[in-house]
Amino acid sequence: MEPQWLTYGKRLQSIASTGLHFTQDRFDRERYEEIAAIANEMLSALGDVPIERISNLVPDFARGYATPKVDVRGALVEGGGILLVREQCDGLWTLPGGFADVGLSPARNIEKEIHEEAGLRVSAQRLFGVRHKASSDYPPDVRDFYKMFFLCDRADGASPQPGLETIEAGFFDMNDLPPLSRGRTIEADIFAAFAYAADTTKPAFFD
Repeated sequence: MEPQWLTYGKRLQSIASTGLHFTQDRFDRERYEEIAAIANEMLSALGDVPIERISNLVPDFARGYATPKVDVRGALVEGGGILLVREQCDGLWTLPGGFADVGLSPARNIEKEIHEEAGLRVSAQRLFGVRHKASSDYPPDVRDFYKMFFLCDRADGASPQPGLETIEAGFFDMNDLPPLSRGRTIEADIFAAFAYAADTTKPAFFD
C-alpha cells in the first residue's frame, strides 16, 4: 500500500486537473491552479524529486476528466518457465507489457506488446487479474494505474528475442527469478501467473 499522503497528493492533483478542464469561472480556475500547485509540491516533497518532474509525469493535465492510466501485462508460461523481458531503461526484468494504446482492446494491446518486446506472436486467452498499483506492493508512484494481467498462448514457434525497448528476453523458473523492475512487475504478479496457468478454473482476482 502506498503512503496515505501520497494518495492525498494524487487525489488533489486529479481534482485540480478535472476542475481546470471543466470550469468556466476565472475565480474557480485560480483556486484549482492553487490546489494543483500545492499537490505538486506535496508530490515533489514526498518523492524528493524536482517539481518539474512531477508536472512532466502528467502530460494530459487539465485536458479531460482525470482517470487512472491502464497498464497491460502478459504471462506466457511454458515448460515450467515464464517469459520475462529486460528493459533498456533500467536493466531490470519484467513481464512484457506497458501502457495500453488507444484504439486497441486490452487483449490486442498485450499481444502487440509481447511481439514488440520479445519477438513472439501470442494469443491472449484469459484475463486473470486486475490490480490497483497503489493498493499493492509496488514502489510508490505519483501516477495512478490499473494493471491488467493476461494469460497468453504461443501462436508461433519463434525464439524470444529483444525488441526496441528491451535488451534481453527469456524464460525463467519461478524459483530462480532475475532482478525485477518492480515499478512494472513484482514477485506476486509472477506467482499469480504460475498459479492461474496451473488452474484455469480459478476466478480472476481484482482490487
